[in-house]
Amino acid sequence: MSGPGVGFEYPPTEVAWLKRDVLLFAQSIGCTSEELHFLYELHPNFAVFPTYPVILPFKNNTQEVIDFYAAQKAVTIPGVPEFDHARVVDGQRLVQFLKPLPPTSEGKKFEVRTKVLGVYDKGRPGTVIETQTDLVDAANGEVYSRAIGSAFYVAQGNWGGPKGPATENFPPPKDRKPDVTFSTQTSAETALLYRLNGDYNPLHATPEPGKKMGFGGVIIHGLYSFNWAAHGLLQRLGGSDPANIKEYQARFASPVRPGDKLVASVWRTGQMKEGWEEVRFEVKVDGGKVCLSNGRALMKPSTAKGKL
Repeated sequence: MSGPGVGFEYPPTEVAWLKRDVLLFAQSIGCTSEELHFLYELHPNFAVFPTYPVILPFKNNTQEVIDFYAAQKAVTIPGVPEFDHARVVDGQRLVQFLKPLPPTSEGKKFEVRTKVLGVYDKGRPGTVIETQTDLVDAANGEVYSRAIGSAFYVAQGNWGGPKGPATENFPPPKDRKPDVTFSTQTSAETALLYRLNGDYNPLHATPEPGKKMGFGGVIIHGLYSFNWAAHGLLQRLGGSDPANIKEYQARFASPVRPGDKLVASVWRTGQMKEGWEEVRFEVKVDGGKVCLSNGRALMKPSTAKGKL
C-alpha cells in the first residue's frame, strides 16, 4: 500500500526492563494474589504478563520519568504535516504474542522497531497514524511481539491526505448473553499508578490537557483499560496461563474518567483458527458508553483456576 509516510521506519529504539517493572505492570492492571506467578519474582513459574510489550515504546530503556511530549516529537514522518502530540489519543491496538518475554532484559539487547503503515486524514475530527511495532532481540532479529496500532491526532485533519481503508469489525453477538462478565471500580489514583509503567502523558495526570482536548479534565489511559481487560480474559478463560492467549485487540471508543466503573462482557464464539478459539468482548463504563469496542482475542480456554 502506498501513500504519504507509508513505509517510513523510525530509528530503532533500545528498550529494557527489570523484574520490578514486570511486577509493577501486573499490579497496575489488576493481577491478584491468586496469580503469584505474575506478582512474585521467586515463584517457580514467574512470568511477564503477555501485553507488557505495549508499554515499552513509552518507557524505552530508562528507569526515570520521561518528558512525554518531547519524546513524541523526537522524530517526524516525511511527507505529512507535523502534528501536535499534546492532542493525541490511542485509536486501536492489535497485539500478537510470538514468544514469551524473559522476566528481565538483562544480558540481552532488545529494540522496538516501528514502521508506518498509513497516515489517514479523517477531516475535521483529526488524523490517524497506523504503525507496526515489533519487539526484537537485536542480536538475532527474533521478534517477541508485534503490535499494529493507531494514534488519533484530535482535530488535526483536513490536510489533503487519503481517508484510509475501512477497518474490519468484530462485533459481539446480538442474540445471546455474554459467557463471562467482570468489572473494576477505578479511582482518582488508577491512572497515577498505571503511568509509572512508563506512559507519562500529562493527559492522564493533570486536568489542563484534557480540557483543551474537550474531555473536561483527566482521563485514564486507554491502554490501562486495554490491559485490564486482557488480564480479565486470561484470568477467567485462560486459567491465568500466559501460554493460553495468542492475539488480542480492541478499539478505543470513548474516554474513561477517574471514578468510572468498567464492565467487560465476553463471548466465546466456538470458531477455531489453527487450534485457537476466537473470543469477542467489549468494555463499557457502567451506565454509560462502550469504551473498548471491536474486542477480539485468540485463546485456548481453560477450566483451571489462576494458580500455576
